[in-house]
Amino acid sequence: MDQRKVLFQWMQSWGLNTYLYGPKDDLKHRLLWREVYSHEEEGQLRILIKEAQSRGVTFVYALSPGQDIVFSSSCDLTLLKRKLRQVSDLGCQAFAILFDDIDHSLCQADSEAFSSFAHAQVTITNEIYRFLGEPPVFLFCPTEYCGSLCSPSVSKSPYLQTVGEDLLPDITVIWTGTKVISRKLSVDCLSEVESVLQRPPLIWDNLHANDYDSRRLFLGPFKGREPQLRSNLRGLLLNPNCEFEANYIPLHSLGSWYRSGKEERKDEECEYCPDRALSAALHDWMEELNQPLQAGRQSSRADQRSSAQTPRCKTPDRSDCPPTLVDRLPVFPLNSSSPPSSPTKVKVETEGEKKRSNQPQGPRPGAPSGGSRGQKAQGWGLGGGKGLLSESQVRLLVGLYYLPHEYGLSGQKLLQDLSWLKANCHLVSANSKKTAPQKIDEWRGRSSRVLSLCEDIAQLHCSVVGGANRAVLYDLYPYVWDLRNTALVAKAFICWLDGRVLSDSSALGTWKNCFHLCGKTPGADLLGVESEPWAFKGGVSGEVQMLLPIGSSSELFTHPPPLFPTSRLYNIRPYHSKDKLELYRMVRQLHLRTQGVQESSALHPDVIGDRCLGPCLVLSPEYCFILEDELGVCGCVLGILDVRMFAKRCQASWMPAMRDKYPTKGGNTHPNPQDLIQLMEEDQGEYPESLLFHFPSQLRLDALPELVDVSVSRTLLTAMLTALKANGSQGVFCEVQPTDRQRLEFLTKLGFLEILRGEARSREGVVLGRLL
Repeated sequence: MDQRKVLFQWMQSWGLNTYLYGPKDDLKHRLLWREVYSHEEEGQLRILIKEAQSRGVTFVYALSPGQDIVFSSSCDLTLLKRKLRQVSDLGCQAFAILFDDIDHSLCQADSEAFSSFAHAQVTITNEIYRFLGEPPVFLFCPTEYCGSLCSPSVSKSPYLQTVGEDLLPDITVIWTGTKVISRKLSVDCLSEVESVLQRPPLIWDNLHANDYDSRRLFLGPFKGREPQLRSNLRGLLLNPNCEFEANYIPLHSLGSWYRSGKEERKDEECEYCPDRALSAALHDWMEELNQPLQAGRQSSRADQRSSAQTPRCKTPDRSDCPPTLVDRLPVFPLNSSSPPSSPTKVKVETEGEKKRSNQPQGPRPGAPSGGSRGQKAQGWGLGGGKGLLSESQVRLLVGLYYLPHEYGLSGQKLLQDLSWLKANCHLVSANSKKTAPQKIDEWRGRSSRVLSLCEDIAQLHCSVVGGANRAVLYDLYPYVWDLRNTALVAKAFICWLDGRVLSDSSALGTWKNCFHLCGKTPGADLLGVESEPWAFKGGVSGEVQMLLPIGSSSELFTHPPPLFPTSRLYNIRPYHSKDKLELYRMVRQLHLRTQGVQESSALHPDVIGDRCLGPCLVLSPEYCFILEDELGVCGCVLGILDVRMFAKRCQASWMPAMRDKYPTKGGNTHPNPQDLIQLMEEDQGEYPESLLFHFPSQLRLDALPELVDVSVSRTLLTAMLTALKANGSQGVFCEVQPTDRQRLEFLTKLGFLEILRGEARSREGVVLGRLL
């Protein structure tokens, strides 16, 4: 079913007798010789107009000539008339001339012909209105279309005064309210503009428009507009979300608002309540959310949508749906010697998929004793979230993507708790010996709520991806995916702040004295309440980002989502000593696979792990983060806060321990122990002082196997950079082999720039760095 027909059906079912806008074309650039529209385009427009009329929807053809028209040019006026006449001949009976968001200046010819910018617009509009035979619906959008754009004010604006005095009285003027996106619309404000325009305005409501922020979506109910406004309006237009499937609740609740204003009864049941309207919309939306609709609203079964009389069908059994085939994303092992594999056709992961070949048979580190892959890992809900979306999950989604000026309950709680935890993280540091137990309990209680909400967001992501309704998936996925990744970083950061990450007796917790960066105010709090919503980007996801120490580094958070969504659950958390065994096993198998060799019995099982991971896991565990999915640990990222100090500690403790572990004489289990020790010493390297002055910290991306969602590798790295920044690091570098184009590209997209090439060590290596 075509999306337009579905939209008409929605409007009809909710009692909306409203307008649907056609394309906002410019004047000159669509002309094809003597024809304004081609024959094919004419046919499409005619069908659309007739379909709207059959559904009781008024189709309005809107045109924006203000960018390139010369108002005094008879040729331009003729082109404008010819284009509108062609649309009129197709059956259109409603039109709009839009002069919003254009330059106020006039060219020399127009300055000589018209007394003002407003006079030029009004003259052309009146001429077109008469030419079309004074159609019953004719709209005019002024350049000053809201209170904040009026100069000096609404009541004293010369522009609006000219429009009110000279525009023909039956032409309707569009208005958005006090702002481009108004939080509320009051009768007093509308009375003021009605007085100046000498007619009631038509509200063009941008409450749910999201075209100004690619990370925001507005699923909340129609709100902040009392039904009593109807007597002060000629009409109301809702500018919806750009994503078709995101408009069910906005349009449904608008229908409730519209009907409540028409009811003669004045009891409580008939009064408009946004919360009740939201519940009603959710109830109806749930029937549709779990239907097997494909992108573009095409049904997966031809007979399911054969009749418009039965718009909703029962949700089919999920077992009836065949498994979807997708292209596996290129393998991204963060191992410099391993090239990406070619994409292959695989089934989307399900609960019944086979275990990863390198997954150990016993419980993974950190998992409850006796736990299986279907059970929850420590602090992480695994195995759920796939299948049908529940109403509680949809309510969570709406709360996180509510309205431009306010968040729903779930969004508010997340930001409030996260702000408090960050500002009071000193309560759980190992140095806070005198902290009252109740304060510690409060911190960890709030922490538990945040972690639980982050897990719910991850489960929501999985349910959206694994749901039957693919039309909803492809419209909502970029937003849910973005919030999922931000929540993963926030969750890891809160776990890292907790003093339980390291034992109180550990001497390695350099983070314990570095909490001063965590008390800074996020950017969102610095904005006034009267700011337009686009003044701070990202909504809940953006505010969570700004609460993190590296929140201003937008390149770490804003990337396009994967082409092929996956419903696999991921978790990012600080390293625990129990993870060492599995990390060593993982990096050993990855190394052997990339080198194309079989494991030798003469090779000590810890050799690869000791060289690649050992120093950081032993000497810098507080900057090691683990990535795990439903099958267990699948990656890690290692960080070093101070490279100078780290190198000294390696020479003092790590290298002697390795010489004892791999002796040169008698009983050694490595064929060339001297070569191994030499390689370990070279791995520490000596870096120029000029490099370490600006980039004192280092990353070691040594172990990350195949990922279906490559974006989690970026999220994993971001979590570790957050920890380094929180402890005062001003810059970080990473050494990459020049042939490792994949990792070079990966780091470059995250803001890393080439600093040194072939100068950091005796062997070739490219050093990439970025400031924090």
